[in-house]
Amino acid sequence: MNPVLRGSAAHVFVDSLADPQLTERDEHHLRRVLRIRESDTITAGDGSGGWVTARLTANGMSVDSEPQVEPAPRPAAIFSAIPKGDRPEWMVQKLTEIGATSIGFMDCARSVVRWEPARAHRQIERLRRIAREAAMQSRRLWLPVVLDVVTFGEAAAVANCAIADPEGDDLTADVGAVLIGPEGGFTEGELDAVLRRVSLSANVLRVETAALTAAVLLTLRNEPT
Repeated sequence: MNPVLRGSAAHVFVDSLADPQLTERDEHHLRRVLRIRESDTITAGDGSGGWVTARLTANGMSVDSEPQVEPAPRPAAIFSAIPKGDRPEWMVQKLTEIGATSIGFMDCARSVVRWEPARAHRQIERLRRIAREAAMQSRRLWLPVVLDVVTFGEAAAVANCAIADPEGDDLTADVGAVLIGPEGGFTEGELDAVLRRVSLSANVLRVETAALTAAVLLTLRNEPT
């Protein structure tokens, strides 16, 4: 990570780097929660790799540097059955911190949790806010895409995807997305619908644990050797 990003007092996302405007929520967080001072250096990103250094002013933000752009990371997508309780929130937060590029939930044949449309809309909007906050905390420059809930078939049609299966092979460099099944596992039909199967552990993992393990394996390909 760039030492300027790591050492900044805070990181925030804005719509325009040329004229950065803080949302009311972000301004409150910076000034009242983090107590950022006007002398503190912060970083602002556009969510698509571009970023600048800046400072808070009485009227908002003042940019201190020319924009820099970080190349997009290799795809590291996670499609998961919806876990129980508040686990989706925790999972999206941690997947964002790890570096997943896309996060999606899917309805599988053995899914226990399913969201009816109105609830799904509310949940996804909340998860997008959680991902944005986690991306700021972890100094990400590319915001992850939190997708609408999809069917298993739609997830299985994603290019270069593999399905998590204890009997699978090691994850290879060309895999860009991993599908994580519900607690009851995938059906044989679902397993047969995806050409590649990858093993994430010698042990049986919870949905959220499997998702994080897959994300770590996918994002490790982006690290320098």
